[in-house]
Amino acid sequence: MQLPVQSQSSLYAEAWEAGATPGDLIEIARTADRAGFAYVACCDHVAVPRRLADGMGLIWYDPVATLAHLAAVTEHVRLLSHVAVVGLRHPLVTAKQYATLDHLGGGRLILGVGAGHVPEEFAALGVDFARRGPLLDETIDALRAALGPEPYPEHHGPRYDFGDLGQLPRPAQRRVPVWVGGSSPAAVRRAATRGDGWLPQGDPRPERPARIARLRRLRE
Repeated sequence: MQLPVQSQSSLYAEAWEAGATPGDLIEIARTADRAGFAYVACCDHVAVPRRLADGMGLIWYDPVATLAHLAAVTEHVRLLSHVAVVGLRHPLVTAKQYATLDHLGGGRLILGVGAGHVPEEFAALGVDFARRGPLLDETIDALRAALGPEPYPEHHGPRYDFGDLGQLPRPAQRRVPVWVGGSSPAAVRRAATRGDGWLPQGDPRPERPARIARLRRLRE
C-alpha cells in the first residue's frame, strides 16, 4: 500500500490525515506488517512550487528517513520508494542512503524510481528537467553498480563517472529490486529494459493489459 499521512495531496488525501501524527503512521505500517501486506510505500518530493501547492500540498515526508523509521518498527513488510526521483541526486548519495536503509531493515528495500514532473524542483537543484529521461536511464545504471555487492562500485557514463570509491555498509540484499514508475511509452520501455518491476501511474485500468503486453514484448 501507498501509505497515508506521508504525502497529502488534495487529489487523494482524506480529511483525517490532516491531524494525523507520526504515531498514526507507525500504527498503519505495523498493521500492514501484521496483515501480510507485500509492501508499504513512501513518495518523494524535495520542494513543491507555490503554483502547484493547492493540488499537491506541501506535506511530503522524505522517503529514506520515513522508510528507515518504519523499518525499525516492522519485521516482514517490504519498504518501497514509490517513487524516488533519483535524478535529483548524485547516485553515490542515493546509494549510500538506500544501502544503509536496506542494511538496517534486513534486506526489505524495493527501490522505486521515476523521472519526476516538477520543473521548478529540478531547476532549484541545478538539474536539467528537459533531459530527465536520459538522466534517469544513466542513474539507474549507476545505482545498479552502487547498490551491488562490490564495496568499490564503478560506473563510467556521460554524466556520472566514479570508481575506486568505497561505500560500506552494502545492502543486505545482493540485488536490490528496482521498479520503474510511470505509464508513458518511455517509462514502460524503461521498466522493461532496466527494471525488475513496473509501477503504473495514472493510466485507466482498461489500458493496463495492453501496456503489460507491450512490456512483455520489450523484455523478450
